Amino acid sequence: MSDGKMAILNGKGVTKVFGLGDKKTVAVDHVDFSFKKGEIISIVGESGSGKTTLFKMILGLINMTEGEMFFQEKPRDIKGYAKKREYWKNIQAIFQDPFSSFNMFTKIDSVLLDCINLSGGKNLSKKEKDEKMTEACSFVNLKYAELTNKYPFELSGGQMQRLMIARIFLLKPRILMADEPTSMIDACSRATILDMLLKLRDETDMTVVFITHDIGLAYYISDTVYIMEHGKFVEHGSAEEVIINPQAAYTKRLISDVPKIHEEWDLSTVS
Repeated sequence: MSDGKMAILNGKGVTKVFGLGDKKTVAVDHVDFSFKKGEIISIVGESGSGKTTLFKMILGLINMTEGEMFFQEKPRDIKGYAKKREYWKNIQAIFQDPFSSFNMFTKIDSVLLDCINLSGGKNLSKKEKDEKMTEACSFVNLKYAELTNKYPFELSGGQMQRLMIARIFLLKPRILMADEPTSMIDACSRATILDMLLKLRDETDMTVVFITHDIGLAYYISDTVYIMEHGKFVEHGSAEEVIINPQAAYTKRLISDVPKIHEEWDLSTVS
């Protein structure tokens, strides 16, 4: 599916070291990656593997100690707030905990309006903005009329996950980073959220990068899988080749923890 498409984000020798001397921890150790336009990628590893640190470096939330990143085949320049903000128009994230993603005292209308303004819709009429917010909510099976004047803390966890995707629908970034986006919700909501993300990818040709410990999820939704252990990629390739024919001992162990991985998978039954 992604053959022949340009690389939208590349990393070369990307490294993050915390602390100094004896207290030094190499969280991410000289990793290389290439994400193509419209591709679905999973970075899989257990807690402490370095995947969340890499996620934060890709988003520009923390600095690299070493290495280079290229966005749309040009060196990424996010020095200063204005350049960072420009980069964030193109790369957005949804997080494991929706409650930490919103200011609880900002009304939902304002959250969605900010997205419209950020994506260049500042000068639209109130009617046009309302239409966009209604469409975004409807895409994630929420009714905008029922959310207006509400605060995020008045919603359930599942509704807040959907609201995060409504924000992405309005922003239409080129890359979406999703950090364990379904781990805090029930099986039925989980399938719905994944379906929405895949539909959004199909509509906008957005690149989606899942950060997950769930190799079963990675197998069933990804074009490309990177397996991360102790800050390094021990293996990467198509989901099919990495998971059907794993080379690294770590990948084999992750797969052995999911006994039914090669059977037909029904998203709605996953807990």
